[in-house]
Amino acid sequence: MWHRFNRHAREELEWAYDFDPKDPLFGLSRSDLRGPKLSRRTVLRLMAAAGLLSLSDVLVACAPAATPQAGTAPQAAATQAKAGGVLKCGWAGTGEIQTLDPAQISQVLEFQIASNVLGGLTHINPDLTAEGDLATDWDVSEDGLEWTFHLRQGVTFHNGDPFTADDVIFTYNRSKDPNQSIHSRALANIVDVQKIDDYTVKIVLAKPQASLLVKTLERSSGRAMTIVNRRALKEMGPEKYGLMPVGTGPFKVVQHQLGQGVVLERFENYYDPERPKLDKVVITPIPEPEPLAAAIEAGDIQLIGGNPPAAELIDRFVSNPDLVVSQITGPGFQALWINPWRDPYKVTDFNKPIEELKKEKGFMVRLAIAKAIDRDDFIKRALFGRGQPAFGAVNPAMRFYFDTSINETSEQRFDPEEARRLLAEAGYPDGKGFPTLKLMVTPAGKREGEIIVDILKKNLGITVELDIKDFPVLIEHFDSMNFDLLRVGSGGDYDPDDALVDWMETSSKFNGPKRDKEKMPFGFFSDKEVDDLVEQERVEVDLNRRKELVQKANKITSDKVAAAFLFHPMDILVYRKEVYYPDESRIPGLVDLDRVTLD
Repeated sequence: MWHRFNRHAREELEWAYDFDPKDPLFGLSRSDLRGPKLSRRTVLRLMAAAGLLSLSDVLVACAPAATPQAGTAPQAAATQAKAGGVLKCGWAGTGEIQTLDPAQISQVLEFQIASNVLGGLTHINPDLTAEGDLATDWDVSEDGLEWTFHLRQGVTFHNGDPFTADDVIFTYNRSKDPNQSIHSRALANIVDVQKIDDYTVKIVLAKPQASLLVKTLERSSGRAMTIVNRRALKEMGPEKYGLMPVGTGPFKVVQHQLGQGVVLERFENYYDPERPKLDKVVITPIPEPEPLAAAIEAGDIQLIGGNPPAAELIDRFVSNPDLVVSQITGPGFQALWINPWRDPYKVTDFNKPIEELKKEKGFMVRLAIAKAIDRDDFIKRALFGRGQPAFGAVNPAMRFYFDTSINETSEQRFDPEEARRLLAEAGYPDGKGFPTLKLMVTPAGKREGEIIVDILKKNLGITVELDIKDFPVLIEHFDSMNFDLLRVGSGGDYDPDDALVDWMETSSKFNGPKRDKEKMPFGFFSDKEVDDLVEQERVEVDLNRRKELVQKANKITSDKVAAAFLFHPMDILVYRKEVYYPDESRIPGLVDLDRVTLD
């Protein structure tokens, strides 16, 4: 039986990849692409077209029954409990939720909450494909340049305003303005958004875009077209709206005080009368690992969201019969950032061949730090084995685009002898004369920081001290390029653009946006060749050619040490056994609570 099943899966895989890469619609008919929900075969074809499909994915998609994950506690009940009740959540690794305005959200821990409050034309599902949310259906023109969306009727915002096409137009006009939205570049391929009638809009593209439904229009990780309320923005102003946004989602914000958390209540007029199940959700920021663990073990909180829980806690949670630990592959990367505007690793121009850069003392030090890190040892000691070594921003979840050989070809590959030689040539033999550096980490990242300090001392002889900051403060320092070394990374990266466009271009939204631009022409990295490659791959419809461009850009950022890349993480969700968290809500990177119930 298994052999027949395996053969069927291989046939499915062959069918999915049987298309012309130059076809803008990836070999699918207009009817295949219509909403509100794509068929399984269409999903497989789109995943193949995006380079996100492997045989293992088809086996999982076709499998007759799911198997429990190793190291994961069983779900408490096979059926969900009754509706109602208050869910108490702890948001890990942060002291405050700064904003819920999608135009300004720059952190996963923020759009995890916003996904429960605001709507979009589409929403992502656990298969990482888009389904209709505020759009009930859509049609695509023959050339793939015009997408006509039919909007859900009878939807109201939390303040009672009806949702119509005008709100889509307003959101587009606001989000494409870089003075109002940090995500304006995500709309660069959209030529126009036209109102056909109150419940129909047409989106006109400059070039076909297979990621439109998932990346641009999706309500959570997309953010660029997450629908906002015109009247509330006008009456409240952007700052207050960021604290208590008015949306169309299953929950409404009834309280949000910086440093004290967010309270959500059930929106009685949500378009799906069966959702949400809970009456209220209380979200409390908890920056320190041990108080977080104590809170969920005592039942003071029932679910952990936000940043990933500290790695040293996971085995402890797994062994606790009162807890459920869900572990799935996480789409993201984590890195050690090295400020190029500070000595002794100052590099003011990356636009040189790598061999020329290797002759500069500042670059020698950067490369020495990157080469001195044994990533396997770091993952074993800091993450208890939960992660994969990283040598670039493009992560393994992107499958087709991920360079499986980069760990062997990158200039950052572990070589302690070469690292010590570089440091000596830069004028610091065995670390002598090297200044004491500060490594900025969050309280939850203290253990990781301690192990980085130990590795650099052992392999280079240099002294690094930890500088522990709450997450919002750390991000402020990162954005303004006010640090020596800093530990931060990215999550929710499902497409190469999430890694390259958002992080590795000179104009990327995370590349030192608040720096003093007169003193620092760029943030942590700038390379014209990378900029050119990324702009090409964004619109390339030939998959093999796009893969080539993506991997080349990723390799340059690795070789030129845009950061010392560390690991690709697991996505871990922890909750108490009285919480019923259905599989259809288990979306990597998100914490959607509209179907959650309490026993």
